Amino acid sequence: MATSTATADPQLVAQDKWRPKVNPWIIAATVAMAAFMEVLDTSIANVALPHIAGNLGASQDESTWVLTAYLVSNAVVLPMGGWAASVIGRKNFFMLCIVIFTVASFLCGIATSLPLLLLFRVIQGAGGGGLQPMAQAIMADSFEPAQRGLAFSLYGLVAVLAPSIGPTLGGWITDNYSWHWIFYINIPVGILAFFLTQRLVEDPPWNKTDKANLFRLDYIGLSLLVVAMGALQITLDKGEEKDWFGSHFIVWFGSIFAIAFLALIIWEWRAKSPLMDLKLLKNRNFAICCFLMLLTGGLLNSTTVLQPQFLQAQLGYTATLAGLSLSGGGLVLIFLMPLAGQALGHFPARNIIAFGFITFAVAYFMSATYYNLGLSFGASSWLRVVQVAPIPFVFISVTTAAYFGLPREKANQISGLINFVRNIGGSVLISLTNAEVTQRSMFHQNQLLKYLIPSGANFQQQVKALTGFFDNHAGPANSGMLAQGQIYNQLQQQSQTLAYVDVFYILCAASIVMIPTAFLLRKNRPGAGSGEIAVH
Repeated sequence: MATSTATADPQLVAQDKWRPKVNPWIIAATVAMAAFMEVLDTSIANVALPHIAGNLGASQDESTWVLTAYLVSNAVVLPMGGWAASVIGRKNFFMLCIVIFTVASFLCGIATSLPLLLLFRVIQGAGGGGLQPMAQAIMADSFEPAQRGLAFSLYGLVAVLAPSIGPTLGGWITDNYSWHWIFYINIPVGILAFFLTQRLVEDPPWNKTDKANLFRLDYIGLSLLVVAMGALQITLDKGEEKDWFGSHFIVWFGSIFAIAFLALIIWEWRAKSPLMDLKLLKNRNFAICCFLMLLTGGLLNSTTVLQPQFLQAQLGYTATLAGLSLSGGGLVLIFLMPLAGQALGHFPARNIIAFGFITFAVAYFMSATYYNLGLSFGASSWLRVVQVAPIPFVFISVTTAAYFGLPREKANQISGLINFVRNIGGSVLISLTNAEVTQRSMFHQNQLLKYLIPSGANFQQQVKALTGFFDNHAGPANSGMLAQGQIYNQLQQQSQTLAYVDVFYILCAASIVMIPTAFLLRKNRPGAGSGEIAVH
C-alpha cells in the first residue's frame, strides 16, 4: 500500500516527509519570542492604568479601554491569519505583523491624548492579532504530532507567563520611568524577532500561496466581524458607566452586536471561502475546546487585572509592588509548563483539563476566603501562585486537543479560532468582573449602611475617638467632619473588598461547571499523534 501511494502521488509523500531545515526548537523559540512580546502587551498596561488616566486626563473606567481596545482589535485580525497566509505566505504575514506591532508600539509611546492612544492600540492589536495564531501554527507544523504537547508547553509558557510578569514589569517601568516606556520596550524585541524570523522560519509545502487570493477575501464576513467586535467593545467599555441594559445606548449597541454576530455565524457557515472556517466546530472536540478556551482566557486576563487593582485601590500599593505580587505566579509557570506538556504523554487530555479546573475552583475559593483589608504582600503573592498553577494544565491540554482528528492543512484556521475565543473571553471577563465589583460594592455599601446608625453607641464611640485624633492634627473646627468622612471611607473599603470576594466566588462556580464539560472531550491515546483518538 505504501509503495502504491508513493507511486501515485510523490508530491504527497514529499510533503509527509517534509521537516524544517533548522532545529524545530530554535524555530519555536524564535516565534515564541514574537508571541511573548505581543501577549505581554495584553497585561503590561494593567498596573499603569491609573498613571495613564492621570497623565491623559481620563477616568479610571476610561483607562480600561486601553486594554479592551487592544483585545477586541486583536480578535478581529486573529481569524484572518489563514487568508493572509494564503496570499503572501505564513512567514511573510508573520513578519508583516511584527513590523506593524513594533511601529504601533512606538506610536503608543508618543501618544499625547487618550483618543490617540486608543487609535494606536487598535493598530497595535491588529498587528499583534496575527502573531499568536501564526506562531502556534508554525510550531504545530515544525514538530511531529506526538511532540506537539511538549512543543505547545513552550507556546503555553509564552501565553500565560507574559500576562503574569507583565504587571511586574509594567509597574517597575511606570514607577521608575514613565508609562510611555511600557510600549517603547517592544521596539528592540520586535527588530530582533523580525531578523530571526527572516533567517530561520520557512513555510511548509502544503502552505500554498496565490496572489489572486488577495481579491478573494471574505469581505462580508470581515465587515460583520468588525461591526460585531466594535459593538461589543462599546458595550463592554460603556456598559458600567451607562448602567448596562438600563440604558438605551447600551441596548442599541448590544443589539447591533447580537445581530451582527448571528449574521456572521450564518454567513461564515455558508460561505465558500469563509474568513473563519466555522465548520470546524462540527468536530465535537474542537467545539468543546473553543468553549473551554473561552473561559480559560477570561480567567487568566480578569484575575491578572483584579489583583493589582485591589492592591493599589484598597491597600495603597505602588504599581511596582502590585506587579511584584504577581511575579511568584510567573516563576511557578516556568516549572509547571514543561510538566504539563509531559503529562500529555501519560494521561488523556480531558483528564488533565478536568484536574486544571478542579484546581481553579480551589484557588478561587481560597482567594475569596483570604481577601480582606489586612491581606499581606506574602499572602497575595501566594494566592497568585495558586491561581495560575492550573493554567498550564488547562491551556496546553486544550490547545493540543483542539488539533485532534483535524487535517494539518487546517492548522492556520484552528490556531486562529482557538486564539480568537481566548481573546474574546479575556475582553468580556475583564469588563464583566470589573462591572461586578462595582455593582456588588454598591450592594454591600447599602447593606452596611443599615448598621451604621448615627445614634448608635458604637458609631458615637468611633466618631469620638476619631474626633480626638483629628483635634490634634487638623484642629477642632474640622475634626468632626473628618471623623465622619474617615468612617465613610472605611465603609467604602469594606464594601469594595466584599465585592472582590463575591467575584472570586463567581469564578469558583464557573470553574466547577467546567469540570464535567472537560469529559465531553473524546479520550485520546496519551503519547500518540494528534489524530489518534480512542473511541469512547
